[in-house]
Amino acid sequence: MAHRQQRFLETNGLRLHYVTQGQGPLLLFLHGFPEFWYSWRHQLDYFADRYTCVALDLRGYNESDKPPGVAAYRLDVLVEDVRGAIAALGYDHLTLVGHDWGGAIAWAFAYAYPELLRSLVVMNIPHPARFAEGLRTPQQLARSWYIAAFQLPLLPELALAAGDYWAIGQIFQAMAVDKSAFSAADLRAYKTAAAKPGALTAMVNYYRALLLGDRRQQPWGILPVPTLLIWGEDDAALGKELTLGTEAYVSDLRLRYIPHCSHWVQQEQPGQVNGLMDEFLGRGAPPCALTVGGL
Repeated sequence: MAHRQQRFLETNGLRLHYVTQGQGPLLLFLHGFPEFWYSWRHQLDYFADRYTCVALDLRGYNESDKPPGVAAYRLDVLVEDVRGAIAALGYDHLTLVGHDWGGAIAWAFAYAYPELLRSLVVMNIPHPARFAEGLRTPQQLARSWYIAAFQLPLLPELALAAGDYWAIGQIFQAMAVDKSAFSAADLRAYKTAAAKPGALTAMVNYYRALLLGDRRQQPWGILPVPTLLIWGEDDAALGKELTLGTEAYVSDLRLRYIPHCSHWVQQEQPGQVNGLMDEFLGRGAPPCALTVGGL
C-alpha cells in the first residue's frame, strides 16, 4: 500500500495542508464540518493503487491557514482555493469528491470550472438549488437549526470547546447509526484538530458567511459534468427529500442511497461508498450487498 505523505501548497494567498497517497489521475477530496482530511482515510487507502489521492484541510481547518474575518469564508473564495490547489498540484483535469461543506464547495466549483472536471462525486449535501428550496420548508428548517445558532458571536465556539470539546465528539457519535464506525482515537483526532488556535471560529465562520451570499450570483443551470450523488438515508441534518429533483440540474446524474447510514456516509459505510465510486469511475460493479433506490 502506498504511504500517505503530509504536505503544504500555496493557493489564493494561503497555505493549505493536505495529505496525498498513491499515483495516477487526480482524485481530490474536500471534507465537511467539523472534519479535516482524516474523514477520507478509508478512501485514501482504497483508491491509492490507481489515483493520486489528495485530501485537503480546507482553509480554517487543522493545519491549514485560518484567515480572520467572516468574509474570508465566502463560497466564491472557497472555490478559488480549490482552483489554486489544483494548479499547485500540477493538474488540469481531475475528479472532485466532496462531503457536507466540501460537497457544497464541489457543487459550486463544478459550475464555475466544469471544463476541469472529469467527474464529480458529492456525498450528503444537496444541489444548491434544492437546498435553497428545502430551507423554505418547516421540516428542513427544523433540521438546520444550527445554521441560525452559528450566527451568534462567540457562543458557538464556547459551546463546541466546552468539556474537552465534548460536542465535537457528539456530532459524530450521536448522529452515527453504526456507533462503532468512530473509535475513541477517531474522535480524539477530530477534537485535536478543532482545538488548533483559531480553528473553531474559522469553522463556524463558514456558516456565518452564508449571510454574505456568493459574489458570483450565477443561476444554477444544467451542469454538464457526470455526477454521482451518494446519500446516507438516515441523515439527521439533511432530509433525503432534498435529493429529489436533482436530475433537473445535472445532465448526467447517478443518485445512490445507502440505507441505515448517517450523514457521515464515507466513514460509516466506506465499503459501500468505495464500491459506488468504483462503479461510477468505471472499475466495476458495486458490492452485491448494496441497496439503492428511491424514497
